[in-house]
Amino acid sequence: MCYPDGEFLVGDRDVLLGVVEDTAVWISGPQFDAWKHTQLVIDAVPGRGGGFSIEAPEGMRFLSRGRAFTPDELQLLDGQPPLLGKDYADGLGVPPAVPRGR
Repeated sequence: MCYPDGEFLVGDRDVLLGVVEDTAVWISGPQFDAWKHTQLVIDAVPGRGGGFSIEAPEGMRFLSRGRAFTPDELQLLDGQPPLLGKDYADGLGVPPAVPRGR
């Protein structure tokens, strides 16, 4: 789901996946636990969006794809804890392009 700026409240256990065009992309803690071994790729493609997501009336939708990280990639990621919503709210580890305090 994509929400207008300021309408999504980041939860304490949410995990920052990355930043796209100055926009933070979050996943819930339990979802992250299930997908942490996977590189997720999110594209915007033509088509009907679902439900209440902001892209629905624009004729676009999100398409996510994934692939399992290689053993070497997993080793690089090991020991690097994800940025949680509670830390984000406190300003810890926030990428400079991501606005805080929403």
